[in-house]
Amino acid sequence: MHEGIWTTILGLFGLMTIAVLILPVAKRYKFPYTVLLAVVGIILGLLISAAHDAHLGPVSDLLHSFESFDLTSEIIIFVFLPALVFESSLSIDVRKLMADIRPILFLAVIGLLISAFMVGGAVYAVSGMGFVVCLLLGAILSATDPVAVVAIFKDLGAPKRLAILVEGESLFNDATAIVLFNILVAMILGAAEADLIGGAFGFLQVFVGGIVVGYLMARGFAWVIGHVGGIALVEVTLTISLAYLSFLVAEHYLHVSGVMAVVTAALVMGSYGRTTISGHGWHLLQETWENLGFWANSLIFVLVGMAVPQILSVFTGGMWTTLVVLIATAFFARGLLTHAVLPVLSRSGIAANVSLGFRTVMWWGGLRGAVSLALALAVLENEAFPVDVRNFIAALVCAFVLFTLFVNATTVGAVMKAFGLDRLSPADLAVRNRTIARALDDISKAVPRWAERHNIPGEVGAQVAGDYARRVEEMNTAEGTAVELSDGDWLKIGLLATVGRERQGYLDHYSRGYVPSATARELVALTDELMDATKTGGVEGYRSAADKLLEFNWRFMLSMQVQRRFGMAGPLGKRLANRMERLRTVIAVLAEVRDQGIDDIRALVGDPAADRLCEILDERRETVMSALNALRVQYPDYAGKLQRRYLQQVAIRRERSDYARLHDEAIIGAEIYANLQQELEEREDELGQRPALDLGLDPEQLVAGVPLFQGLSQDRIQAIAALLKSELALPGENLCRKGETGDAMYFVSSGAIEVRVEPEPVMLGSGDFFGEIALLKDAPRTADVVAKTFSDLLILERRDFQKLLDANPDLRKTIETVAEERLSA
Repeated sequence: MHEGIWTTILGLFGLMTIAVLILPVAKRYKFPYTVLLAVVGIILGLLISAAHDAHLGPVSDLLHSFESFDLTSEIIIFVFLPALVFESSLSIDVRKLMADIRPILFLAVIGLLISAFMVGGAVYAVSGMGFVVCLLLGAILSATDPVAVVAIFKDLGAPKRLAILVEGESLFNDATAIVLFNILVAMILGAAEADLIGGAFGFLQVFVGGIVVGYLMARGFAWVIGHVGGIALVEVTLTISLAYLSFLVAEHYLHVSGVMAVVTAALVMGSYGRTTISGHGWHLLQETWENLGFWANSLIFVLVGMAVPQILSVFTGGMWTTLVVLIATAFFARGLLTHAVLPVLSRSGIAANVSLGFRTVMWWGGLRGAVSLALALAVLENEAFPVDVRNFIAALVCAFVLFTLFVNATTVGAVMKAFGLDRLSPADLAVRNRTIARALDDISKAVPRWAERHNIPGEVGAQVAGDYARRVEEMNTAEGTAVELSDGDWLKIGLLATVGRERQGYLDHYSRGYVPSATARELVALTDELMDATKTGGVEGYRSAADKLLEFNWRFMLSMQVQRRFGMAGPLGKRLANRMERLRTVIAVLAEVRDQGIDDIRALVGDPAADRLCEILDERRETVMSALNALRVQYPDYAGKLQRRYLQQVAIRRERSDYARLHDEAIIGAEIYANLQQELEEREDELGQRPALDLGLDPEQLVAGVPLFQGLSQDRIQAIAALLKSELALPGENLCRKGETGDAMYFVSSGAIEVRVEPEPVMLGSGDFFGEIALLKDAPRTADVVAKTFSDLLILERRDFQKLLDANPDLRKTIETVAEERLSA
């Protein structure tokens, strides 16, 4: 046992060392890293066999230790696959994924089934094997592998949409392939009968079940992460647990798709979890998962390569014909899907248009790798299969995987280059050129100062500065580098840059503790809508989306209905508080973008576009400020509480920064620093709970605050309050329409109401009332009445009017007098 432990450690870290040292070699010679890993793995596998009985001291020990890593299907599926799939899915933009979800799902599900049957039928025609066995081979080899695909596309720097199309398909079709694989294995081994309808239902159950498991577990873990106090190490560790536990719960306990569970969990954590995990925790999470993905990717391809000699040892001469047919049919089937079916889906409106270049790369870039080999090993390891079937599946899968790695992976970059997919768009190229020119110009001006500071002769500094100045001139005059864009194009580029800065500003406010996660999540989603609208509609799209962001959504309107119908003010108070905090945050971030970020953008887009950007930002900020002021006027005490809380949070952040600086400079010791940190955490906890908003909708308080009822006894106030109904009116809401028959009068407790009469509208405020004629006469309304601000109203309905007059004769006289005056007017 003791020898086994040190041998395992030697083998693990020996392989890790070899694998990671291949990366700089791959970068230097611009060769796909994963392919080079597989090559090294094959060489190691051959060396292990050749040096099996040799005595080479430590070298023999190292090679012998590699033999202890017997690559099995369970190791690939349960050890490597969850980490690789989670890391790949974590970085996918969910919004962009959903924009292309229909073609992705079609290729991943329907497309895989079509390909599996075409490959299975062709192999059946030439191999002499049973049809279900050939169909099993087709299912294994029809799924593109996320491990290989993601690694290659990262190396090539593929366009974002192309990467999402290929990576998304590879992640989803893995689940399809594994489900189909399990169904076919059960049929071959006699555990199930061929049933098309039952198989389809079982597939949907397993596929959708995996999505549900992943979503629920991710939301549960996100809730836990949100309550661990922002401890980064705990947050990151929980995401690692989520990756493996979601896979195991789905695959082992609930018998649904573990891959879909992990994909869904990662997508939820990458979007929803972004504003649940603390700011420093998110940075650590990205670095940790990048390392985990790199380690797993490095090890898996070396291990796959090491297993190749043993697996290919069962490849016979009679399999060559089958292999050629297999390769030809597999690529023909995939080409049929990408170049014939996908355009039909685009023309029919089912899927967004995918260019010929993208479709060609999707066809040629459909690599196979660790997942296909894992399924083949599952067959090879299962002694219930006949020996000839096991060798047939393992040998052909291994050969096909090697073909895609050594042929497709090494040439997909050339395919991208042939379609110009390795080049920047004209707009991106223009931004790149201006960025380079600005950087070079700044350096050329700074070099003389650097030379003087480091006591370097001035002529040397001038010479180096001149080199940079010439590079700027050469870049600006070189043929093909100058990209002319209109002022409108530069304005759009600048507008997109401001939206990006705004989005980052909201995340920064969340990481600093200035806004809760729910508010940050909502604001980030709003900037995503702003980004999409700006890309499609330019300035007008930006303005339209910005105005839409100030509208009241369905949740707000539902809360209003709950308050009006059932008198429950809690949900509405929460929505108003959220709106106030959201508007305040938008104003603060827009000010930061306007004052601090516009200089960098100005250097990029030029003065005319930058000046226009400033005007647009100022206009938007004024609009948002107007909406916030409407709430502040309505609820001044609560607005003051929020402002004090915000300033206290900013002050605490400054305190923390100052204490950290003093500790780093050794002015205060570790004990004092820890004590100060503990005190700050206690104060942050006190500020963590946002103060509750009191709508002031208690009927008795509102009645007592209306001047019309001042001087009445408490008994009468209570009696009136029992009849009146409170209601909150939104800015712009129509309360009465001219010509309609009224059935109630309104008392303005607070707010501003506009009565639209000729020649000029009349403004009503606190203590005023309107609509009283409808209580005395069955007559139409004489004017439109609109709420100008948030307004608290008391409503007296016609059926309750008689009760009120009977209880208050003096009130009857007042109302009738005013009514007669208005009728006469």
